[in-house]
Amino acid sequence: MTEDDGASEALFGVDVDVDAALEDIESNPVEAVPLELSESTFFRGVHPLGWVGAMVLVAAVIFSTVIETSYQIGNFSPLLWALFVGLVVLSIKPVALHVIRVAIERVSSVTKTIAWILAWAVFAFQLFNVVTRYGNDLVETDILFGEVVSLAAISFGLLFLLGMNFGVRDGVNPRIDFWWANFSAKTKAWLDFTIHSLLLVPFVWMAVRIAQPYAATSLGRKFNGEWPSGFRVWETWEQSSDAGQLPVGPIKAMILVAFVLFGLQIIAELIKTGFVMMGNAEYGELKESDAPQRIE
Repeated sequence: MTEDDGASEALFGVDVDVDAALEDIESNPVEAVPLELSESTFFRGVHPLGWVGAMVLVAAVIFSTVIETSYQIGNFSPLLWALFVGLVVLSIKPVALHVIRVAIERVSSVTKTIAWILAWAVFAFQLFNVVTRYGNDLVETDILFGEVVSLAAISFGLLFLLGMNFGVRDGVNPRIDFWWANFSAKTKAWLDFTIHSLLLVPFVWMAVRIAQPYAATSLGRKFNGEWPSGFRVWETWEQSSDAGQLPVGPIKAMILVAFVLFGLQIIAELIKTGFVMMGNAEYGELKESDAPQRIE
């Protein structure tokens, strides 16, 4: 039974074997599309990320010498200069970028495992809350263990935060453009690379900059920049509004970690799609699912 058949039968009230449907979906994961590419001379053997890094460096030089601005593009720190120069240098050696991409995706594999563990943890915590709810009258209390309620909410939030990067890596995000399936591999790569570079990377960069002070405040740093004295810093963390009142400082700080991991995976995607644009079938990769296209 295919996914389309199962959906149609469910709509018409026909009994559907849920276990068989789930097994069919799990047995057809999102896999890399076999690529047959011709090498492109447009990039002169330099990865597209190198050209993007070079353009950013040129813009940074112009804005820091000719055009005065308070924006970051004209006020690069030494670390940012080194980062973009290093990106240009690495783009000349494709194998170096491929190694970086593999290392990033190993991190995504780790977070995927943690996310699956958290999914079962959320289920266990919520099951405990539901079961004990019927026995609370015996002990004359509304909630037997309030900490479990807080743990369920915190675990669910952490599950989402750690799931963003491997979701991008595995290509589980739905494609809502109905032209996508008819494009060639290079056209798909050009679209992904351009949109990721122009929209997604700046958004993630902005989110990381905003989340930095937020994470520090959540972990106890005062508004004047000072950290609490002593080692019992967890006593200054904000407490959950749930009955358990567990500290929520760490989970708020994980917002910063999640966007860093998300940004790293976007870089890995740029590396893969860049290789497809170059016509490098050995290092390039595109993910494609057999699931029907969603048009919204």
